[in-house]
Amino acid sequence: MEIKLKLNGRAVTGSVDADTILLDFLRQKGCLSVKRGCDTSNCGLCTVLMDGKPILSCSMLAARADGHEIYTLEGLQEEAAEFTGFIADQGADQCGFCNPGFVMNTIALLRENPDPSDDEIRAFLAGNLCRCSGYEGQLRGIRTFLESRRA
Repeated sequence: MEIKLKLNGRAVTGSVDADTILLDFLRQKGCLSVKRGCDTSNCGLCTVLMDGKPILSCSMLAARADGHEIYTLEGLQEEAAEFTGFIADQGADQCGFCNPGFVMNTIALLRENPDPSDDEIRAFLAGNLCRCSGYEGQLRGIRTFLESRRA
């Protein structure tokens, strides 16, 4: 079956099998920031934005994305660059494997709520698995970024 969607601002057409998951389709299109982790919707590594909302691409069929707008980290580099350094400064990007999922969810959070509380940040990032850090570094990095924006 053929699907058409907008990927990182560009119109994309592709042929997919009925059981092709969105994660595989996006990686075939060169979006390597979309990572395969658990394949059970538990780790957040495959997070992308569909129509501006974070979704787990490992649990969605590519056919369901037909007609929608998908953004991966490749299409949001400029927006991500605003705060990723703050997270790195806190030592929260040790191995880096979980970073794309954290960044995608942080972008979605800040678009929805430009001044979240610590509890709101924790709730929004709860679906991201990180085996290197205790999550407090990511929270401190986002908080430091928000404070720098106010200054």
